[in-house]
Amino acid sequence: MKFIILFEDAPNADPNIRKTHMSKHLDFLERNSGKIEAAGPLSDTNGQGRDGLWIVEASSESDVDQLVKEDPFWSTGLRKSYSIIKWKQVFANGVRLIVPD
Repeated sequence: MKFIILFEDAPNADPNIRKTHMSKHLDFLERNSGKIEAAGPLSDTNGQGRDGLWIVEASSESDVDQLVKEDPFWSTGLRKSYSIIKWKQVFANGVRLIVPD
């Protein structure tokens, strides 16, 4: 089952927190590449970095929750909150993944 995870950054987090912990965060993503299909920061319309997004393949929301809490970014205080959203992918790489009724 696919999930989208939307992270909200803490507004009072140290502005250098991403840079300080990025190497450990990327190591974590690489170790979990069988589950985390894509990950990256988001930005506002002015190009200012904020928040983040993952696309995850997992068996359950509790598996995703555990994965989020194992990420080195979680314990740093960078993240204020996150939402786990089930996602049904219907199109990828120019190909339909479903046949409509």
